Amino acid sequence: IPESGHKYYLQFSTEDYRTGEDAGNCLATVLYPKKKSPPVVSIKCSHTKDKKEIQEEDNSLYQRIRHQSKPITGNNIPDSYGNIEPALEPVWALAVAGSSSIMWEKSTETSGYFLAQVKSVRQWMRKDDFTEFDYTVLLHEMPSQEMLSCHMRLTWLPGQPLGVKHFCASASLAEHQGPEGSEGPEGSAAEAGSAAAPPAERGARF
Repeated sequence: IPESGHKYYLQFSTEDYRTGEDAGNCLATVLYPKKKSPPVVSIKCSHTKDKKEIQEEDNSLYQRIRHQSKPITGNNIPDSYGNIEPALEPVWALAVAGSSSIMWEKSTETSGYFLAQVKSVRQWMRKDDFTEFDYTVLLHEMPSQEMLSCHMRLTWLPGQPLGVKHFCASASLAEHQGPEGSEGPEGSAAEAGSAAAPPAERGARF
């Protein structure tokens, strides 16, 4: 579009990331403005599952997390063979959802990302009904093949928007600094509830 940017008309199908089953079809328009700013997106999807079925799946996932006898922790999800322990499937599901907002923010007209691995995850025990996790994830950038290391803090309650705060650095920079040397511009997440580690360690991540 002259003087405005590039506009794309898209039709695509979606699938359940766990089962590979058809999840519905979508129609979308995406406008990338000439000036450097986020794309303007309009999207409409038809789902194969009704709203009640989706809510039931969310509640089932939530109950699996809430009924843990101790805080969930994990590293290298999936492992080098592509396997995910059943006990870590809920935190992988949240990582997929949370990292999608980062990929949405950072993708451009000529580059995109996908979640390669959860390097580490730790659950924080809260006094309210929300679940809260700290993640370090690796995002694979295409077409450069570079890895982007991001720290995420997620808060979630079924029926509520997923809360995501993050800070990202190149994998080489993150390796040099280490997670304790990363300080995100987004500031601190809500500190409700008690941590499963000393407060100083918790605050160092964000």
